[in-house]
Amino acid sequence: MYDHRDHVAELCSRLFASMPRRGQRLKAERYVRALLSVPGRKTLRNIADWMEGEPADREPAKQSVHHFISNSSWDWTRVRHALAGYVEDTVAPRAWVVRPLVIPKAGPHSVGVDQQFVPHLGLTVHGQQAYGAWLASEHTAVPCDWSLLLTRAWLDDPGRRRRAQIPAGALPAGPEEVAGRLALDASRGLPSRRPVVIDAEGLDPTRMLRVLVPAGVPAVVRVPASTPLRVDPAVLHSYSERPATADQLVAGCRRLWRPAEGRGVRAALPVVLPAAPRQPLLLLARWTAGTGGPDRYWLATTPALGAAPGSGTPSGCGTTPVPGASPGVGTARGAGAPYRSDEAPLALAALADTVELAFRQVSEQTGIRDFAGRSFQGWHRHMTLASAAHAAAVLRDRRALHGVRAA
Repeated sequence: MYDHRDHVAELCSRLFASMPRRGQRLKAERYVRALLSVPGRKTLRNIADWMEGEPADREPAKQSVHHFISNSSWDWTRVRHALAGYVEDTVAPRAWVVRPLVIPKAGPHSVGVDQQFVPHLGLTVHGQQAYGAWLASEHTAVPCDWSLLLTRAWLDDPGRRRRAQIPAGALPAGPEEVAGRLALDASRGLPSRRPVVIDAEGLDPTRMLRVLVPAGVPAVVRVPASTPLRVDPAVLHSYSERPATADQLVAGCRRLWRPAEGRGVRAALPVVLPAAPRQPLLLLARWTAGTGGPDRYWLATTPALGAAPGSGTPSGCGTTPVPGASPGVGTARGAGAPYRSDEAPLALAALADTVELAFRQVSEQTGIRDFAGRSFQGWHRHMTLASAAHAAAVLRDRRALHGVRAA
């Protein structure tokens, strides 16, 4: 159980200053305290029981809490902006990390529930699919913004839209657009722009980068090993331009492997996507020596690298065929890595592990999956207050600045 008595009031006074009425601010703080205190699932009934205490008052309390979450007038976007500012001041985050959240549901009534293919799982799931934007440092991470994916079954049915209070501006969008817009909004939400890490394997990187690159957002995007790529001919002039998959390129460029921290190995290759040949990218991978090779691959846009393309570039690299690789995949013969800054985007990619740990140890304990209401507004308000509870948990004292401890 979290010892949150000393700092929750200070946190909430800052986060909820935009709420127009004192009663709303008090109820929001009590909701956050309930999320930190209620054992088990943080349903509206359990939260209302904790907030009111006496059994005789529980039904009116549940109705009051339901109204506060689903039908009240407070603006969750302003609370999320305040949360991001608070986290920036307290944690000194390095980047935004955007990652998916799947909430399985048994029934059909919760907003956004549908039979949906989940790209990072490669499975069809009955439930809600959302994306969260987290501010992350090397030691901890806090979710600050959320976007719920709505299928046409919700958006094209006037009755369902009305009952779920889905705003008129909500339009059909695929996972790439939802995640990309969330990343774009997050990057613009703070005075100091930070790079974005998108930890959502299975999304189409071309569609994702179409959202981020024109806006100049530095990005590191996770991609499957099977992603088709080509070596960037503007950097490795003598390398074959025939398409190959990400894992084939990394395996075939052993001369560009470099030692990493501990027993690690890293690789960084200048590449382009076949569908976007003019956008320079860096293919990144890191793994432990002696293992089967990388289990994750990333594409970094040039602004995320901290050095211009071609710094330390080997000119006239020849290639040597690699057994088992597709035609055109070879080993580059060169004096150094094509980018001297490959460690910077790899360090950003490593923030995805920090977010995963914070999600498992904190978010799942503060009700991030537990909202069972039916309204779009209710879902967003609950996720906002669950994010505030997460912040209260990881920032409960200055020791939180030294990390979310592994179990």
